[in-house]
Amino acid sequence: MISEMKQFPFLFAIFFVVLSCNGNGDDPTGEPVNKLEIKGADMSYLPEIRESGLTFFNEQDKPEEMLLTLKNAGVNVIRLRLWHNPIAPNSDFGTVKTLAEEIRSKGFKLLLSVQYSDTWADPGHQTKPGKWNNLNFAQLKDSVYHYTKKIVEEIQPEYIQIGNEINGGFLWPEGRIANLSQFTQLLQSGIQAVRDHGKGTKIMIHYAGFQHADWFYTQLAELDYDIIGLSYYPVWHGKDLEILKTNLTQLPVKFSKKIMIAETSYPWTFSWNDATTNIIGSAEQILPEFPASFQGQKNFLQKISDMLNANPNAIGFCYWGSEWVSYKGKDATNGSSYENQAFWDFTNSSLPVLEVYK
Repeated sequence: MISEMKQFPFLFAIFFVVLSCNGNGDDPTGEPVNKLEIKGADMSYLPEIRESGLTFFNEQDKPEEMLLTLKNAGVNVIRLRLWHNPIAPNSDFGTVKTLAEEIRSKGFKLLLSVQYSDTWADPGHQTKPGKWNNLNFAQLKDSVYHYTKKIVEEIQPEYIQIGNEINGGFLWPEGRIANLSQFTQLLQSGIQAVRDHGKGTKIMIHYAGFQHADWFYTQLAELDYDIIGLSYYPVWHGKDLEILKTNLTQLPVKFSKKIMIAETSYPWTFSWNDATTNIIGSAEQILPEFPASFQGQKNFLQKISDMLNANPNAIGFCYWGSEWVSYKGKDATNGSSYENQAFWDFTNSSLPVLEVYK
C-alpha cells in the first residue's frame, strides 16, 4: 500500500485529508468526540462520602474509588466549593487544600468555587463571612484581597470563581449589585489578588441562568477576567435549549471572553434513596425530550456537550452533584436531595452518563 501511494502523492494527500477532517468532530465510528478544555465534575461532598465507608463500582461492576472512575471516564477537571469558616468541617480551607493536592496528584486540574461565605452562596443567599461582619468597606476589600491571595498561593487552582452565582452581587449587604460601585470594587479586589499572586490561574465570573446575563456582564465590562460561567438547570432557567445556545454564542463574542456551563445536572430517576426530599421529582421539572432515565440523563449531558463543542468560544462544562449519593443512609432526613441526579445509582454503580466525557 505504501509503495503504491508513493506513485500517487496527490491522491494520497486527498485520502489523508478526508480521513483526518471530520466536520462534526466525531471519530470514525460516528461517536461524538469531546474536545473541550474543561470536562468537569463537582466533588465537594467527597470527604464526607469517604467517611461513610461506602464502596463504589465502575461500569464493569468492580470496586473503584470515585475519583479513579471519573479519571478513567475522561473527566479532567474537578470542581470544589470553598467556604470561609463553616460551622462543621465541610468545604473549609484545610479540607479543600488537602483534597486539591490529591486531585492534582491524580492528574486532574482544579476549578475552585470561592463563595466568600460560611455557607451556601447562590442568587438568593450571599451572606458574608461572620468574621467579616464588623469590617468597614475598606477593610472588607482588603480582606477579600488577602483571603484570595492565600487561596491562590496555597491551593493554586487552575481556574477560580470570584463568587458563586453572583446575579445579585456577593458579600451582602455591602456587595449587593444594587450598589454597583461597591460590588465591582469587591470583585476587583479578588481579581487583583489572583492576577498578583496566581500562577496562570484563569478567573471566572459565575452567573445563574441566562436571563439578564447580557445586562449583568455589561456592568462588569471594565473588570479583568477570563471566563463567563453560566449555571443551567431546566427547572429554574427554562426548557428552551435554543435560547441557551444563543446566549452561549453571543455573550463571549460581545464581551471577548471564553464561556462555559459552570453548573448543570439532570435526573436519571424520580425515585429517592433516603428520607430527604429531592429537588427534582416530577416530569414537569425536566425537558420532555430527555426522560428521567439512565439514557435520558446521558442524552441531556451529551446535548450540552455537543452544543459547547460546536461553539469556538466555549471551553467546557461542569456537572454539579455528581457525587452526592445518599451516603447518610436510607432513613436520613438530612441526607441527599440529589441522589437521583448523581453519577452513581442506588447500588453505587457508575452510570452511562460518564460516557459523555470520553
